[in-house]
Amino acid sequence: MKAGRPLTSAVLQNWVNQLPPKNQLPWAGIASGLYWGWFGLVVGLRTEHAGMYFFLLFLYFAHIQTRQFLFAFAIFLVYAIIYDSLRAFPNYLWATVHTQDLYHADKALFGIYSGAQKLSLNEYALLHGNPVFDVLSGLFYINWVPVPLLFAFYLFLYYKPLCLHFLYAFVFANLIGIVIYYVYPAAPPWYVVQHGFDVLPNTQTNAAGLLNFDAITGIPVFASIYSKGPVPFAAMPSMHAAFPVLCYLYGRQLQKRWLNTAFLVFIAGMWFSAVYSRHHYALDVLAGGLVAITAYGVFEQLAKTKPMQVWFGKLLSLIGG
Repeated sequence: MKAGRPLTSAVLQNWVNQLPPKNQLPWAGIASGLYWGWFGLVVGLRTEHAGMYFFLLFLYFAHIQTRQFLFAFAIFLVYAIIYDSLRAFPNYLWATVHTQDLYHADKALFGIYSGAQKLSLNEYALLHGNPVFDVLSGLFYINWVPVPLLFAFYLFLYYKPLCLHFLYAFVFANLIGIVIYYVYPAAPPWYVVQHGFDVLPNTQTNAAGLLNFDAITGIPVFASIYSKGPVPFAAMPSMHAAFPVLCYLYGRQLQKRWLNTAFLVFIAGMWFSAVYSRHHYALDVLAGGLVAITAYGVFEQLAKTKPMQVWFGKLLSLIGG
């Protein structure tokens, strides 16, 4: 027993040494209060909010390195909270929902003929889909967030300054997208297929063509995801299309040919899947790409300003950069 005590004491002391500095704890308490207050009083508290909180608590207290990871990805957490909170502020209450004009514009620009009838790309895909495309579109679509997060984690391990730039540009692009959602609420193609051009305010998001992936695999992954979607009228711009473009723009700074190629494939696959699955019009996809390019260009200029350089300097000191 005596021989084990020094070892136990050393392990305990090592754990104590990993705990956050005391001057951070009041801020952690304030953040916790804001988190519970926001979801409990404004958005509506759900089980996943509690699960996320305790996971974040674990990251904060477990180890210096997990805390560094938390600080680096905190801006992504801010985006996730904002996006989830959109359900409490429906965009159809802020502006007219566009159903018909976007459909006709997309059909006029990109429509193709099937016999004597001109169809939108989404309508053509609905008539001429096949299981191979169903599976491929599902595989690309399900990775719209995991791939950017994995890329960010890779940058966190090996290129911390670039990691911060990527994550902040990622959130900046999403904020641009959210503003457009409220200025120009737009129904996705699946909505027009199911409901026509009439606006039904309480419509639930729908997995649409991605349900074919669920049926083929026997796993209701997309049905589960889209049963909880916060914004049904958010087709324009397609942030699914924007994320791969951001990955490519930041990935090319690493000058790795294989990575550039992988992200270009990711772009092509995601853009195809967005249209094929009836989640976005081609115009939405192009707008998403434009949002990504704009966010990248504007943010990189902002990152050169003194306030941003000071902020990133402080963050790098917190994340071991």
